[in-house]
Amino acid sequence: MADQPDGFKWFGEGFDGFPKILPDDCVQYTVYIIDSKLNDFNVREQLRKVQAAANALCKNLLKDFIWQRDAFGLEMVQQKGRSNYGDSVEDEWLIVYLLRELSRQFPQCWVRVFDSDGEFLLIEAADALPRWLNPEIAENRVWINSGKLLVVPKARSNGQGRLKALNVDDALAFIQTSSSDFLHVESMESEAFYRLQKYPGQIKSSVHRAIVTIPRKLAYVLHETPAYISQAVEAFYLRDPIALRPLQARDRSRLLFPPENFVTVSVRFTKVGYAQLKGQDYQAPVSWTAGRAKAPDMQGQTGSETGMKITCGFEMLLSDPHNIDKKSVREIKLLLEDLDAGEEQLPSDDEISRWEYTQDDEGWLDINFKDFEKELSGRSDQIPLGQGAGFGDRAAQDNLRKMVARFEKFLNDDDGPAEDAEFPDDMDNDDDSNSADGTATLDGNSEHGEEGTDFDEDRFASMMSDMMGLAPSTALDTATQEAHAAHPAAVVEEDDAILDEGKEISRVMDGMEAELRQAGALSLNPPTIDKTVSGNDSPSPVSVSGIPTGPNSSQSR
Repeated sequence: MADQPDGFKWFGEGFDGFPKILPDDCVQYTVYIIDSKLNDFNVREQLRKVQAAANALCKNLLKDFIWQRDAFGLEMVQQKGRSNYGDSVEDEWLIVYLLRELSRQFPQCWVRVFDSDGEFLLIEAADALPRWLNPEIAENRVWINSGKLLVVPKARSNGQGRLKALNVDDALAFIQTSSSDFLHVESMESEAFYRLQKYPGQIKSSVHRAIVTIPRKLAYVLHETPAYISQAVEAFYLRDPIALRPLQARDRSRLLFPPENFVTVSVRFTKVGYAQLKGQDYQAPVSWTAGRAKAPDMQGQTGSETGMKITCGFEMLLSDPHNIDKKSVREIKLLLEDLDAGEEQLPSDDEISRWEYTQDDEGWLDINFKDFEKELSGRSDQIPLGQGAGFGDRAAQDNLRKMVARFEKFLNDDDGPAEDAEFPDDMDNDDDSNSADGTATLDGNSEHGEEGTDFDEDRFASMMSDMMGLAPSTALDTATQEAHAAHPAAVVEEDDAILDEGKEISRVMDGMEAELRQAGALSLNPPTIDKTVSGNDSPSPVSVSGIPTGPNSSQSR
């Protein structure tokens, strides 16, 4: 491979995968105004209207919502944004929902969105994609306009059957000249936007409210801006010994939120953040146990343990020098400075009594493994009313059913279940799928493509049932049982072959065990060797405990 760009390694040179455009857990989105009738000034005016509409949309829909990390937002000049959604994938889909709603309000608005994995909308719609649309040529082909998912169709760049990979300028040129030629497939769109069906209702259900006991100063900060809770929870969840140092000091005067003057309030969390807090075992630090008379009982008072974790999280967040440039950290410190300067006053008990005081049900945290097994087996819809709502929340149930349905569809595809289990367009054949000019072949038939694959569905189902701990009888469906009934002799012959093979393996294993025991390798008390050296430097016989040796030994093995 001569004359390759510097810094790019091929497979033989330790290729580590295609370079990532974005950091992990990030989604990037860009809004374009494309209308041939508008000049540059009018385009900028339209972009301002889009930004104002985005702010209004967030204000109306996200009044009580809390982001896990970064909020949705569009830059004024370029009308693009990047958000880190952390561990909350639902935040990413909420951003897609907001972008789709904006595209419905502005027909001349074209939206492109991708994340660390690339074109994740196409990944979501993998079952409905045309065969030619593979990851090598998918970049810059997926757009959202007027609430629809549109794909730039394939176009041959030369007469050799190769598809051209698009850059942003190519895609924008296509929108300006051939927007009516976009590929719009309803099945692909419904798969890609499947998770958006639960919005906007999902926005409210993504938040969990809990009653906690925290210092009055912290209650004031959270009442001013509830969104601060996410970064404090993350600081607590990702804590290390260095972050814990401020809490190990016995001198409480150095703490920003000392464990004193406690109040009980309702705090809003993201569900992900609340689960992270509840799942952590954390002993009260020295600064909290030194004056136990002033600190609440960690076991006896409602929400006191969760409140202690929150308070420690804020202490770690504000004490870590790596967070000094974070916007939320600067804002919290300004609030505390106003309190210290007397410009603001802590809320009184009467004021706090007028705040929202709500405790949400924590049932969504519980996992019923019987319901989980029913979800996996696809029998959840047959559960009579009053016998449980199934595993997890509604979103988890829907996603699990969808995954199981896809798997069953693949196994039950009689037209060619094995042939479909391959990478589209022979993507693994590096020799012919890519060329030096960045193009990909449209139809790559491997020289091994005609060879069939022997796939035994019954044996695979049996193996899966063994791995999952199911009884063999439950692993066989009706069709399999009918086939066995039609050919009983073949079933008996196969069972005898499996039984003989098992006996042979057992015989070999018994022989190996006998040899190991004879050599003492399986003894729980290994022999100790005691070597003594006489004065004339001639070694005496070696004594192994349990095995007499030497000329005076009266026993033998």
